[in-house]
Amino acid sequence: MTAMPLAEPPELKKFSGIQRAAMLMLALGKEHGAAIWDQLSTDEIKELSATIAQLGRVPANVVEHLLIQFSGEVSSMASLHGSYETTERLLQGILPDDKVKDIMQDIRGPSGRTMWDKLSNVNETVLAAYLKNEYPQTVAVILSKLSSDHAARVLSELPQELGTDVIMRMLRMDTVQKEVIQEVEQTLRTEFMSNLSRSQRRDPHESMAEIFNALDRASEEAMLAALDERAPESAERIRALMFTFDDLANLLPAAISAIVRSADKREMALALKGAPEPMKQLFFSTMTERAAKLLREEMAAMGPVRARDCEEAQSAMVRLAKSLADRGEIMLVDPKSDDGLIY
Repeated sequence: MTAMPLAEPPELKKFSGIQRAAMLMLALGKEHGAAIWDQLSTDEIKELSATIAQLGRVPANVVEHLLIQFSGEVSSMASLHGSYETTERLLQGILPDDKVKDIMQDIRGPSGRTMWDKLSNVNETVLAAYLKNEYPQTVAVILSKLSSDHAARVLSELPQELGTDVIMRMLRMDTVQKEVIQEVEQTLRTEFMSNLSRSQRRDPHESMAEIFNALDRASEEAMLAALDERAPESAERIRALMFTFDDLANLLPAAISAIVRSADKREMALALKGAPEPMKQLFFSTMTERAAKLLREEMAAMGPVRARDCEEAQSAMVRLAKSLADRGEIMLVDPKSDDGLIY
């Protein structure tokens, strides 16, 4: 007697086609799925792998329906669990290690899933310096894959003649062949991104400057003085990299105004209480007359305060400024340059 087909589980309706394919490949495993993986393109493998990695738990009756011919094996399972780890194990042994590594790098994490996403996080000056040595057509292909605002910033960093040539090629560009895109991706991955990761290893002086920024004034001065005796060059470099409360005086009025809007008013009053008069006037100048009057009154009402409390409040103001700069809301004057600006 022919067995009656199993009714479709209602849970199956919530899964898309690619998710159903991912369940099948996860259930087949290495032994039964190797021949299928071998027939897929790199893009298909990436899409399927990314879907497997995000599957989470799949009810056993759904798997049983999709793999009815293997129902004897899967009916005893409580569930399958798709994760980055199971995806990586599944791909290992089927594909070369370097290919598995590239695929997993592209699908892991909440951001930077593709080479183009990663490239969009590269500083425009750094990217332009690399692209200056590439063919204009290659540059045009790369810029066409970036977001418009990032592409604009990179273009502005290129030599004018090269930039104009790139624009003309982008205007005449038809649909770029998939093979060309893949070749450019591979070149970027092997030549640019790998070199970038090596070159971006952080200078320990930068980390130490951040630690010194967090110290109270007395400890900072004592340690820098001791360092002057043992490693004067390192002490000088740390001082150059430090961003202090006094450096706020070099900010543009718009940046000071943004800090004033975001700051805790009592903390700002305490920070300015111990600040020199020019710094106080700089902050007052960005406020309305009424707001400045209220802040002066609050500072006066505090009476005598401990120097340590003022320094801690000033450190909090510096952290706020850096946080606003990290979000792109203000620009900080680079202490390493006379006129340069950094975000």
